[in-house]
Amino acid sequence: MHIDIQSRNFPLTDALRSHIKRRLGFSLISRYEYIQRVKVRLSDINGPRGGADKCCQIQVVLIQLPDVVIKDTEVDLYAAIDRAADRAGRTVDRRLQRQRDKGRSSGGLLETESVTE
Repeated sequence: MHIDIQSRNFPLTDALRSHIKRRLGFSLISRYEYIQRVKVRLSDINGPRGGADKCCQIQVVLIQLPDVVIKDTEVDLYAAIDRAADRAGRTVDRRLQRQRDKGRSSGGLLETESVTE
């Protein structure tokens, strides 16, 4: 799984990069074969003024399915990363489950069809 990490308005430290990779690994480990890449965008909206302005946006690019995009804003950037990664994992699970259910429901005979021998 390829992870692309970019930060705006502050430097991206090795500690942040490591934390993102670890959290995404936990959240998405069982779905690697369905994921083409993950894009993470970090930003500090208010800059030095402070406040709940640390934003983490995660875009999970799935194979043959629409992308999953999650955005979270918190006072602490690590908290925003944790929440966004957890939500991304749950959302990818739901998207894949819907796709499996859709495939299962269209895979067999329809109720109105009959088979004669």
